[in-house]
Amino acid sequence: MNALTRINWIARGGLAFMFGYHGLIPKLLWLSPGERTMIQSHGITQVELFANIAGVAEIALALWILIAPRSAWPLAVAAAALFGLLLDVAIFNPSMLKEAFNPVSLNVAGLTLCAVAWNTKT
Repeated sequence: MNALTRINWIARGGLAFMFGYHGLIPKLLWLSPGERTMIQSHGITQVELFANIAGVAEIALALWILIAPRSAWPLAVAAAALFGLLLDVAIFNPSMLKEAFNPVSLNVAGLTLCAVAWNTKT
């Protein structure tokens, strides 16, 4: 395995972990107050159902990133989701942007992993 392939797998692994963890822990297993707040800020009343659907979608994206290493599509979907969700927080709940562990730091790091994986595709 050459260096670019290893770097690609490291970036994809980081992205998959990020999406998998955030789909499973704060959405499916223990609905976090921050997730609840973001969902409710859109006027959604079925918070648990929406969180479960979002959690499953994030886990599916994590798996897609891993099982389709030659495809750019999962990276493009991940980047679009990260950018869109960051914009969503900025519009609907901007107070979250100044918290210690916030969407700015997480999503920019995720976008960086997308860029690294994209630029090291073999």
